[in-house]
Amino acid sequence: MLLRKLPGVSASGMGLRLSQKFVFLLFISGLVTLCFGALFFLPDSVRLKRIFLSKSESPAVTAVSEHGAREQPRNAAGEPEHPRGMTPGRGDVSTRLRALSRRPSVSYEARTAGRAREERNAGFSGQSRDAFDYGKLKKCLFKPPLGSDGGQPSDPQARERRDKVKEMMKFAWENYRRYAWGKNELRPLTRNGHIGNMFGGLRGASIVDSLDTLYIMGLTQEFEEAKEWVENNLDLNSNGEASLFEVNIRYVGGLLSAYYLTGAEVFKKKVVELGEKLLPAFNTPTGIPRGVINLGSWSWGWASAGSSILAEFGTLHLEFVHLTELSGNPVFTEKVMNIRKVLNKIEKPHGLYPNFLSPVSGNWVQHHVSIGGLGDSFYEYLIKSYLMSDKTDEEAKKMYYSAMDAIEANLVQKSPGGLTYIAEWRGGILDHKMGHLACFSGGMVGIGADDGELTKRQHYLDLAAEITHTCHESYSRSATKLGPEAFRFDAGAEATATRLSDRYYILRPEVIESYMYMWRLTHDPKYRQWGWEAVEALEHHCRVEAGFSGIRDVYATTVSHDNMQQSFFLSETLKYLYLLFSDDDLLSLEDWVFNTEAHPLPIIRRNSHPHSPLCP
Repeated sequence: MLLRKLPGVSASGMGLRLSQKFVFLLFISGLVTLCFGALFFLPDSVRLKRIFLSKSESPAVTAVSEHGAREQPRNAAGEPEHPRGMTPGRGDVSTRLRALSRRPSVSYEARTAGRAREERNAGFSGQSRDAFDYGKLKKCLFKPPLGSDGGQPSDPQARERRDKVKEMMKFAWENYRRYAWGKNELRPLTRNGHIGNMFGGLRGASIVDSLDTLYIMGLTQEFEEAKEWVENNLDLNSNGEASLFEVNIRYVGGLLSAYYLTGAEVFKKKVVELGEKLLPAFNTPTGIPRGVINLGSWSWGWASAGSSILAEFGTLHLEFVHLTELSGNPVFTEKVMNIRKVLNKIEKPHGLYPNFLSPVSGNWVQHHVSIGGLGDSFYEYLIKSYLMSDKTDEEAKKMYYSAMDAIEANLVQKSPGGLTYIAEWRGGILDHKMGHLACFSGGMVGIGADDGELTKRQHYLDLAAEITHTCHESYSRSATKLGPEAFRFDAGAEATATRLSDRYYILRPEVIESYMYMWRLTHDPKYRQWGWEAVEALEHHCRVEAGFSGIRDVYATTVSHDNMQQSFFLSETLKYLYLLFSDDDLLSLEDWVFNTEAHPLPIIRRNSHPHSPLCP
């Protein structure tokens, strides 16, 4: 039949002229090439590839419930090149992903959708979604979330400085409300909104990110208008490629904390619905999620090739465990527990976790280790998972302190000037730089000090103080008293950026985050003083007529603004400053852990305890 469709060719195929034979062979060659191209490059051909490719590819890991136990360099113009925790693309979705992305076949899509629906509808011991008892949760807290008096400090100076931070938040919010309402972020110089494509089609990132900050600051009217927008305008059926990591930490984290602080059902409903839309990201041979997902369909909205990033797939645990708590569906916890299962199976070079992992084979792709961008919040979520479990998650504890041993043995360095820093590791060669994103580690090491080995507890606290001091030096050695994106310790430089591409500051929170934790752990007044220096620098260099903007060079006396008020400035930077100048009972660390976007999540207590005997 095929030959009959070729002009001048008989059905028998006999008597073909030389030119006709050439046409026929050319057609067959093209058909074979097309078939093999589809086999090796379409997303739904992964299993077929394993038949033909090397047997070194690991088989799929089955998710089994074991419950019970950030990089964003910018270019010289100040535009984002790498999102926090993402490879080239906190900025737009990776260019690599956009270039390679293709839709899967209907058959694979149908299988993926069916599996996702089954997970969505799975119940937990017959428990309904409405079974979560918010009243019982409140009984499990040692202290009221807002403290005895809203965290009002008794010290007059601290009270005055806290009021200033609140005024900064009100100013930033009002300008976002006026010029960018419903958009993701404010461009304060041009007085318009920015959408970008990091969140797919989701909108209102600054609104969702700000909910808990507005609430704890007592900005009641602003909180109510934000809540109304979430209820009426937050559309979760948007179509477009979104970063799993950023949607999780900002939207899922923001909605979870808003629910836990207020008990408003609208936040619970929205966050469970959004969590369900993230589940298809885990449909890979290993269960390690891809970095990008299309929220508008059950298809794979990502490229068929590429690696998953440690700080992305390792920064889901806190939120997904709480999604199980609210929904009664164990699948969320199973997904993140399976990530640990994969990580514990593979060898770690010198005990370190490299930044890139294949979601197909479950093997490391390259040996680049960083406590800054691409790796940072993975380590943060290990110790916080242990604390959030009411110190029952022994697996998380073991993984964290083992990682700390490896970090200290291989990465922690002392400069000739006596500054302690955490270098990066590239296949055994140290790169003596530290990113602003790595400055969260002062607070991380601090909150983990009390649960380390008895003989090392003071050592950990001292190490936390030394790292925080180094990060403060990166601020104090600049003309603006704000820190660069990365600073180096080589060629005679210490805690300063030696490259033009590292000199920018985009309203990042990590240094201030460590000030807040170290204040609560030690009550050393220098941390509040350092925080106030940051407030003054933000006011002088980053405040413009219609909001706050990052700057392109922290060493220039005349600043150039980047025209972006990041949503994490409202969620993290201003919140940590407000907590720094508040009493410790405002979001007490005895009751709450903060996700990597500074959204507070309650510690999950299962048993009665002396302070809260009614805790379920």
